[in-house]
Amino acid sequence: MSATATPSSSLSFFSSSVFLSSSSPHLRQPPSKLFFNSPKQLFSLNVSTAQTGTRAEAATLPVLSYEGTEVGSTTLNLKSAPLDTARAVVHRGIVTDLRNRRRGTASTLTRAEVRGGGIKPYPQKKTGRARRGSNRTPLRPGGGVIFGPKPKDWSAKINKKEKRLAISTAISSAVENAIVVEDFGDKFDKPKTKEFIALMKRLGLDPKEKSMFLMTEVSDNVILSSRNIGTLKMLTPRTLNLFDILDAEKLVFTKGAVEFLNARYGLDSNEEDDYEEEEEEEEVQEDEEG
Repeated sequence: MSATATPSSSLSFFSSSVFLSSSSPHLRQPPSKLFFNSPKQLFSLNVSTAQTGTRAEAATLPVLSYEGTEVGSTTLNLKSAPLDTARAVVHRGIVTDLRNRRRGTASTLTRAEVRGGGIKPYPQKKTGRARRGSNRTPLRPGGGVIFGPKPKDWSAKINKKEKRLAISTAISSAVENAIVVEDFGDKFDKPKTKEFIALMKRLGLDPKEKSMFLMTEVSDNVILSSRNIGTLKMLTPRTLNLFDILDAEKLVFTKGAVEFLNARYGLDSNEEDDYEEEEEEEEVQEDEEG
């Protein structure tokens, strides 16, 4: 199914020294525990040890029909980061995405911003109580908050080439868990979740496991049929993101999606021509998050 790599050329995110630190015992866990809920499987990077640049071995993926039978094969040939920097590139990409998702709108009132407290609550002396000058003190309920959160910009920048390389590296690392299916958008005459679950089972997918579908065009009936499956992500080229790639245990591409990936993230892709499209995708993602 995919190009095999020698044991010396297999790189696992689980054994990454980036996530293992003797000074931080709480970080002794795979990246899935740091960023995701609980994926049961981590991907390995099958990168040729002989390469010196951003190149990876071409992977051959089976093409399945709507009935689940194998009708052919296709090649996925994407750029991949070098062996010694692949883990760092993917890590930087996912951290950037997660930081950019944070709104940073949490805000509390200090004692100077809390309403009220203009007069002294009670006399200074002859009450037997502690002296109190204002009700806005942080020591009383309803008072100000000491060192509370204020609006903050959590966003981080990443080079466009580096972001593209992180996505292509993550997809290349998951080729062993990827399949290609013929376009089935016209197969759904009406929305029906039961039929989509039956399709997943014919493709060898477990509806209880996380899976990601990448399609160039998604019909309304397919969206309505799949949206009630909580473990499934239905993505298009405009919504493709690194988090959903790493979070999924199975990747399913249509033949059109494979052609898109080879054109956008392949060895012969022209990055400068796609900058405008990437900016549009970023605007779409910001609108969805907003």
